[in-house]
Amino acid sequence: MTASSKSQPLAGRRIVVTRPREQAAEWRAQLEAKGAEVIELPLIQVTKHYDKSTLVEIFAELGQYEWIVFTSANGARFFFEEFHKGFDDIRAMGLLRIAVVGEATAEVIRSKHLRIDLQPKKANADELAQLMLERESIDSAKILVVTGNLNRDTLVDKLHDAHAIVDRLPIYKTEETSLAADPVAGDFRDKGADAILFASPSAAQSFFDQAAALKLSAKAKRPLSGSIGATTTAAMKQLGLPVDFEAANATLDSLVDALTKKLNH
Repeated sequence: MTASSKSQPLAGRRIVVTRPREQAAEWRAQLEAKGAEVIELPLIQVTKHYDKSTLVEIFAELGQYEWIVFTSANGARFFFEEFHKGFDDIRAMGLLRIAVVGEATAEVIRSKHLRIDLQPKKANADELAQLMLERESIDSAKILVVTGNLNRDTLVDKLHDAHAIVDRLPIYKTEETSLAADPVAGDFRDKGADAILFASPSAAQSFFDQAAALKLSAKAKRPLSGSIGATTTAAMKQLGLPVDFEAANATLDSLVDALTKKLNH
């Protein structure tokens, strides 16, 4: 292997990124640094969305919770945007312990100079629920789960079953983005790609729902499909989408590593 191929192992490869447009910059930068041509197909959009009265009520009682659980980086980011509008001191959170799902979520928390008390090795809500239950009794513990409109209730259900007092705070919504008239989607239909990367079940669902708008031409290259982790993989398989490679850890670095190995094996 030459020095240039080591530094740019994805040179000449077309890679499709399905992240929301405003969250694709880091993915593009890392892939382009390895020589890839990046095609952005923002299959979903994520926007801040919450019930104002619910948010005010929860903020008023914030110090009474024992745990706050963040299931996504979007939820953590939007939560603290609203928190800082109402409080100028992080100590307003009281003695809350913090649990997170995923390294991207953990990075948001650490950027606030806050310590993470619980983070499962596998980035999914089921693992976090199990870890919380194994750590201590949560009978009557008051727990706040910050989430989105499409998040599964598995975590909340398991905590309820253990007799915890759980409040949900949906703070953002995820919606499908129509790509029928998108010129980038047209380029994808005509030429295809070497690989397409999925980072969430909702992106996989949108790809499935928009199959007609994203149907490849006869001469287009059929891309390999990559998943960022177990939850996304399960959603892809349930939809009948192929999973050609999966990240060892649910991080961008790990997904790019799996992609590079798959295309250069």
